Amino acid sequence: MDPLIVRPYRPSDWPRLTAIHDAARMQELRLAGLEDAFLPLETAAERENLFGYTLQIAELAGEPAAFIAYTESEVAWLYVDPAFMRRGIGARLVRYMLDHTAARPVTLEVLAGNNPALALYRSQGFAEVETVTGSMPGNERLPVTVHVLSYGGASSLQHETGCRQRAGGQFFIRILLIKK
Repeated sequence: MDPLIVRPYRPSDWPRLTAIHDAARMQELRLAGLEDAFLPLETAAERENLFGYTLQIAELAGEPAAFIAYTESEVAWLYVDPAFMRRGIGARLVRYMLDHTAARPVTLEVLAGNNPALALYRSQGFAEVETVTGSMPGNERLPVTVHVLSYGGASSLQHETGCRQRAGGQFFIRILLIKK
């Protein structure tokens, strides 16, 4: 395999990011039985503040193959082009994030049914702290269950309120849960 380079996002990456996200997101939603929840990156990036996070690209042979978006304490987005899945690229991005942040715990949510993602995060030292069911914002008619995982300590997520505050005072999580 060609050497993998992890680097910051550049605006010229946008077309590849949309292709990566849209293909991988649909695969993720299929595993969870939530295909109707699909939003293209062009819409999701704005609604879910993609550019409010640290955004890193995994580049392979000069082309983006995956991306991760995170804060000091949360992995918010991680998508690998399906053509490059199961090659260690997702693990490399998770490790990069953990090596470049100091806050602990680091938390994330994985849709129930996305067993490949659960295996990836567990292999990197994340542990499941709870499973929560609610509604997906923007698609409130759709029930969603997520596994909450934490690295380096207990989770501080506040699912009872359905959201938590992120950097910049925004209230948002990748899979926002609204308790019934």
